[in-house]
Amino acid sequence: MTKKVIVIGAGVSGLASAIRLQHAGYQVEIHEKDYTPGGKMNRIEQDGYQFDLGPSIVMMPEVYREIFELCGRDPDDYIPMEKLDPMYRVYFSDRPDTPIDVSSDLTEMTRTIESINKPDVEGFLHYMSDIYKGYTFAMDSILKRSFHKRSDFYNLPMFRKAPKVRLVGTADRFIGRYIKSERLKQILGFQTLYIGVSPFSGPSFYSMIPMIQFLYGIWFIKGGMYTMATAMERLFKELGGEILYGSPVQEIAIDDQQATGIIVDDRKIDSDYVVCNADFPYAMKTLVKQPEAKGKFTDKKIDGMKYSCSGFLLYLGMDRKYEDVERVHNFIFNESLEKNMKDIFEGKKLEHASFYVYVASKLDPTLAPEGKDGLYILMPVSDLDTADYEWNDETVQYYRTYILETLKKIQGFENIEQEIVTETCFTPLDFESRFNAYNGSAFGLQPTLSQSIHKRPQSKSPSCSNLYFTGSSTHPGAGVPIVLLSAGIAADALIEDDKG
Repeated sequence: MTKKVIVIGAGVSGLASAIRLQHAGYQVEIHEKDYTPGGKMNRIEQDGYQFDLGPSIVMMPEVYREIFELCGRDPDDYIPMEKLDPMYRVYFSDRPDTPIDVSSDLTEMTRTIESINKPDVEGFLHYMSDIYKGYTFAMDSILKRSFHKRSDFYNLPMFRKAPKVRLVGTADRFIGRYIKSERLKQILGFQTLYIGVSPFSGPSFYSMIPMIQFLYGIWFIKGGMYTMATAMERLFKELGGEILYGSPVQEIAIDDQQATGIIVDDRKIDSDYVVCNADFPYAMKTLVKQPEAKGKFTDKKIDGMKYSCSGFLLYLGMDRKYEDVERVHNFIFNESLEKNMKDIFEGKKLEHASFYVYVASKLDPTLAPEGKDGLYILMPVSDLDTADYEWNDETVQYYRTYILETLKKIQGFENIEQEIVTETCFTPLDFESRFNAYNGSAFGLQPTLSQSIHKRPQSKSPSCSNLYFTGSSTHPGAGVPIVLLSAGIAADALIEDDKG
């Protein structure tokens, strides 16, 4: 008899886990409290404009393609991609008229570095060589496997394979060993924010993120990132899986420390296994009721863990095309980046802020009315527990004004405020209410050394059999390609346990 698996949540890793398990022969049923797939990889539609809600940058495209190839499908039939070059443009707020294009073409990037600080070319090449060793080690030995006990990490074979590179200290300090120009350091270092941690406090391990971009590029999926969510939904249904939307899970049913199903509308739905894609901290505090099934992840421990930053997002429908803005991805750095990062993670209201502008309709005009563009703007901000200010209309207006006044100094955006025809926003309160994101954190648990690899929640519950977790707060961490890898880890763990 076919065994049944219930997946809680149709987020990225929930869908990917469900696809893997359905393909492996299980009967899989997804319960999603919302009415659309994707979780944070969702879409906002307003007055003819379509915006990706959360993730917007495609890195490691082979990981996106893998889930379709696993099932014998051609990824191009589901997620047609094109490579971007230059990958993005960087503006510095103290010199907005001299932006820097960042390319994955090594020749072009060499010229760019030479124009900023010629001696840094040699350092950049050494950085790429050294961090690549760390990357290959991570891909082979860390990012695709679980660490259920200390000996899975602390063992002789692991240390023999570890690269002979001093991956110690913060990402900023590691990059500073190779790069002296502060502007180049910021261009390389800021990308730890993709997983919700500051380069000035985040582990040097994550300085491999820009290297991945330089070697493998940044890509764009036609239709935006939401295409990936709907493509996975389509594939899952083609395989025979079932998704129940508008089905919020109240509790994971547990009998004698074994998951036996879920509770929805005060009714139990039985299953042989449960895979939870709900945010891990929320799940442990809300969905797992029995103290013995929580194990070490008590409510007190969950409250005491460190959480990533959140985000303030503006979605602006504009009354024209922005031809002078040449890039899809644009980063606007404040010259006081270190203070900006410090204030985010200390909870201060930002006076010196950096942010990101994404113009997807430049590559796919169907995402906006004819002759118009939509602007997606993201500013990293403190999570709700850390922030020493309230999120209200005054706070929204404060950050909105900061963003628009900064953009007015950049060519092409001079009249931005008068060109808005429709707008909406998303705050940490929305992350908390819509996605059950603990403390409104956009990326789950912060990837500190004490919350990474074997010290991070794993795919398999240590205190409750037949219960598995996937998503950004579990190993290996946040970011779309990384949570896709977490789905593979969770599915493999379940299959291995089922086989005994």
